[in-house]
Amino acid sequence: MLEIVVRTENSERHVRVSAGELAGLVRRLGEVRDRFVILQRIPDLPDVFAQVWHEAGGDYTLEHRDGAADRHFQVRVDGPEAVIAALTGWARQEDGWDAGQAWSLLDMGPSREVPPLDLDEDEHGELERRVREVLVGGYASRAELAELAESYLVTEGRRPVSRQQAEALADRMWLERVAEQARWEGETDPERLTRAFAALQEAGITAREDFSCCRTCGQAEIGGQGGPDARGFVYFHSQCTDSAASGHGLMLLYGGFDGSSETDALIGHEVVAALEAAGLRTEWDQDPGRAVTVTPLDWRRRLVG
Repeated sequence: MLEIVVRTENSERHVRVSAGELAGLVRRLGEVRDRFVILQRIPDLPDVFAQVWHEAGGDYTLEHRDGAADRHFQVRVDGPEAVIAALTGWARQEDGWDAGQAWSLLDMGPSREVPPLDLDEDEHGELERRVREVLVGGYASRAELAELAESYLVTEGRRPVSRQQAEALADRMWLERVAEQARWEGETDPERLTRAFAALQEAGITAREDFSCCRTCGQAEIGGQGGPDARGFVYFHSQCTDSAASGHGLMLLYGGFDGSSETDALIGHEVVAALEAAGLRTEWDQDPGRAVTVTPLDWRRRLVG
């Protein structure tokens, strides 16, 4: 699998696609609402991407950017196969992936200088603490972190953080976290959790990570997430993620779709078994009315973006 995320004009998001899947996304380009794809690396890096635009009957416009406005290049290509070869090479970070094309430098204009934040020490500290909490949770993208930073201190009549300042703050903290995770070795607890959830999903239990904002919304929405053969569910919401990221363990909510306590208990036992098979420890008194807690938990979730 390629260590990339691919976004399409029609709002699809494909994580770690194969080379064949990437080729299929390029070959289908041309129709309204399906004219471009954007590729980012995993983890996402500021101002590093590749993209292609194509309308039926026309050439392909292929671009890539390598970290700054003065490293943004473009070329027009007359068929999909050369585009697929270039994008696959870019995704694999192959030497010479961009050879053989007459790239031209795009003039993106001068870079805008971002003014420093005009916040007192307490506000600045509060903002960074909240952004880091969500960042360490590991599910937010760079764009979502910037939205959080921009809106977090907003009050009636006051918006102390501009969009550009928010993006600069989010990107700085994101890159700090990327540097941290580069030192991690082996499988982490969140990756074990994802492996357990994948096994539960295969067994007919709808399993969702960082799902919804709270228990009330999660319980109302989880039923619409499963297929017709789903027997039950397990999930944790964003407040649970915050707790896990702060070192307090992870609460999992679960149950059956038939409304019986017997099914709830059965799903609870399956959840615990899957977690323990993945190498995680749990606390649960086998009461179907009580959540399963994963603890102790070393929350080091690798960023995607």
